[in-house]
Amino acid sequence: MKYKPLVSVIMIFLNAEKFIEEAIESVFAQTYNNWELLLIDDGSTDGSTAIARRYSEKYPEKVRYLEHYGHKNYGKSISRNLGINNSSGKYIALLDADDIFLPRKLEQQVAILDSLPEWYSWTGNPSDVRLDYLQKLAVPPDTLAMPPTLLIRLLEDQNKYPCTCSVLIRRQVFKEIGGFEEIFRDLYDDVVFFAKVFLKAPVFVADLCWSKYRLHPSQRFSSSYYSAIKTGRWHPFLPNPTRLTFLNWLEGYLSEQEVRDTRVWNALRKAQRPYRYPIFYRLLGFFRNLVRSMKSYYMKLRGRDILPIKL
Repeated sequence: MKYKPLVSVIMIFLNAEKFIEEAIESVFAQTYNNWELLLIDDGSTDGSTAIARRYSEKYPEKVRYLEHYGHKNYGKSISRNLGINNSSGKYIALLDADDIFLPRKLEQQVAILDSLPEWYSWTGNPSDVRLDYLQKLAVPPDTLAMPPTLLIRLLEDQNKYPCTCSVLIRRQVFKEIGGFEEIFRDLYDDVVFFAKVFLKAPVFVADLCWSKYRLHPSQRFSSSYYSAIKTGRWHPFLPNPTRLTFLNWLEGYLSEQEVRDTRVWNALRKAQRPYRYPIFYRLLGFFRNLVRSMKSYYMKLRGRDILPIKL
C-alpha cells in the first residue's frame, strides 16, 4: 500500500486507570503507522486523566487529549462525537479504554476498505483462557452486506452487532448519518449508531479477529452493562427497558428517514411485540419451557428403556 491514509483512533474513557495504558500501547503497537490518537476524557476522577495527559505531552505529533468544558461527564455518544469532530483522518477507528487492538488491525482493515469502491485471558490466569470466545457473525464471513441486511439481523437478534473496537469506518459515513445519537449516554449508544450505519451503508464483514473486548466482574457483561445492573437500571433476566427505548427511537428514525422497505418494518414490529403484548409473551415463554421440560423428561424415560442396565 503506497499511499497510507490517516486513521483517527477515537478513545473515550471514564475512570479507566487500570486499563487505559494497555489500550494506548496497543495503538502504538500497530504495524500501520499513519494514525492519530484522540483521548477523550469523559470526566474521570482517577489517575486515567494524568496517564492520558502524559501521552499527549510525550507524543504531541500523534496523541491529543480532549475533555468536556469543566471536566464534566456527558456520556459515550457526546464524547465520541467530540473526538470525531476534532479528528482529521479519512478513516475512523473506535477503541474503548478497557479494550485493545491486535497489532495488524489497522493495516488489514485499511487494506480492505481501500480495496472496495472482560476479556478473560488478560487476567494472567492460564485457566481463564478457555473462557475467551469469538463473536458470531450476522452473515457469512467475507461478505459485503448491503443495507438494510444487517439492520434486519440486528432486529431479529439483539446480539448481532459488532464491538466498537472491531470496526473501521469511513469519515464520510459519519457525516452522512450524523454521528452518535447523544440522547443515548451509555447503554445502547453503539447499537443505535450501528443501526444508522446498517440502514445507509454497505458493510464488509470479515472472518478475522482484530481486537480484544474486555468483559468485567460479572463475567457476562461489558463495563456499561455491569454498571447498569449494579445501579438497577437494567436486569439480565427481565425485559430490557433500554431496548424498548431503542426500538421506539428506531421507529421514529425510520419514519423520519422515510424508509419504505417492508422487511425492515416487519422486523421492527416483530421485535416490538414482546413489549406491546407482555402477558401473552410471558405465557408463551412459560409454555415453551414446559414443552422443553416434557421433552427432556420423555427422552430420559426412553433412555432408561433402551440403554443396558449396567450402563
